[in-house]
Amino acid sequence: MSVKNDVVRITRWTGGQHPTLSSITRKMKDEGLRPYMWLNTPNHRYAVRTHGYDKVLYVVEGSVEVNFPDSNQRVTLRAGDRTDIPAGVRHGTIVGNSGARCVEASIARR
Repeated sequence: MSVKNDVVRITRWTGGQHPTLSSITRKMKDEGLRPYMWLNTPNHRYAVRTHGYDKVLYVVEGSVEVNFPDSNQRVTLRAGDRTDIPAGVRHGTIVGNSGARCVEASIARR
């Protein structure tokens, strides 16, 4: 999926075991990231926004729908799925019907 000449990457979970908070945060730390966890109630909406940094987001439990209004695309992330959103890409988020627990990290652009 391409937005504003920057690529939003979606990586689906392919591991045989259900992803855990510790396995995902370990994986992020191995990449040099500093992850933090957040959780939200069902159907919570985050307004469309941008960030001045690249964002990495994993869903640990539940689901999150991320929409990209500039490309009129949306994707639903489930447990273990990851998205990499470049700085400046407009995106909004809707938490799924069962809520969500996620881990994310920011990467400053150099």
